[in-house]
Amino acid sequence: MEFFRNTNIDFLGKKWYFLGFSLIFSVAGVLSMFFWHGIPRGIDFRGGTQVDVVFAQTPNDQDLRATLDKAGLRDARILHLGSEGGTASNEVIIALDEKDVSESNLDAGKQKIIDALETNPVPGKQNLNNGDRVGFATVRDDLVSRDPLHAAPADYDRVARQILDYRDRVQGGVIRSLDELSSVVPATVVSALKQGFYTSNFGVKGGVVVGPQVGSQLRRQAELAVGFSLVGMLVYLWFRFELIYGVAAVVAVFHDTLITVGAFSLTNKEITLTVIAAILTLVGYSMNDTIVVFDRIRENIKLMRREGLAEIVNRSINQTLSRTILTSGLTFLTVLSLYLFGGEVLHGFSFALVIGILIGTYSSIAVAAPMLVAYQDWRSRGRGAVPLPAPSGKGSGSQAGKGKIKVKA
Repeated sequence: MEFFRNTNIDFLGKKWYFLGFSLIFSVAGVLSMFFWHGIPRGIDFRGGTQVDVVFAQTPNDQDLRATLDKAGLRDARILHLGSEGGTASNEVIIALDEKDVSESNLDAGKQKIIDALETNPVPGKQNLNNGDRVGFATVRDDLVSRDPLHAAPADYDRVARQILDYRDRVQGGVIRSLDELSSVVPATVVSALKQGFYTSNFGVKGGVVVGPQVGSQLRRQAELAVGFSLVGMLVYLWFRFELIYGVAAVVAVFHDTLITVGAFSLTNKEITLTVIAAILTLVGYSMNDTIVVFDRIRENIKLMRREGLAEIVNRSINQTLSRTILTSGLTFLTVLSLYLFGGEVLHGFSFALVIGILIGTYSSIAVAAPMLVAYQDWRSRGRGAVPLPAPSGKGSGSQAGKGKIKVKA
């Protein structure tokens, strides 16, 4: 299947437009990173506390923020998980910065959030909706100690599982009243539960706590992962083609990464570990697209010996254009759907892929390929026709190892 056949677009003739486009977005991103928003880091990198809370009704963000502010948590961020019928869902993530977290007491931030939401705590009892603390062992042991059924301890395993399944699977993490459990377990069990537990209008499904030292370590590891991936790509392309091809591809991928991170800075979206995974994915995706163009250039250099390099590169890009649009277009539609309908939690990951696929496809045509021509022009300036450092074709067929091929300057 092909969208275009026998196209003859002069891509290299538009290289100055491409350069202007790349400079505008690259410089804007760099200025934002250094002078405006910086690089917005998620809890994974800066350290902090993140608590997953589900409410009995959809919470009002202003009321929720006022409650947190009253407890002294003025910088908390509220993020809704998905949506229900176009409205915000009952489940939210509440996050605190690392200043509220110390290495000696990592749970302090989480407990501050729970205490702020707990408007009517019952002294001496546990909140049954706090799934982060009240689990199977807690419920079973409490029932065993009270023995409302006069049964063997093993029998309370089944009862405890019924209670927690009702809370987590049927009610989504929030039991509005212990009396609801009358339809699940015997009344004597409900009476026993009331002696040790109570319910609130929210439930804690879990939490993540990252200390400042761990966040710093994760940040260094993420930087090393991106850096090593670029170096690995350079070595691979140096071996498969020639050094200039590897340099052109790595410059293009660095260009993609810079613009993608710059887009996060400009839009003030947090960069998390999942975003780093997306960036590493787009590094591989962009490199693969560049290699396809380079492979076609290598083939055409052998077939079009009398043509100039600019003509060969233009022809190669046009010949791979249909393939590029098909693969990149379908992938782009997939990640765009993920961005539009995947919910706020996936916004960072899908946003990185949306930007990365667009810029990665663009850079293979507008950055990597023109660099080869620019390098050839630089070498040939004032010296007439010189050999193009053509791909050595290691393992690429009968033409491998036959030396360099001359082209017109």
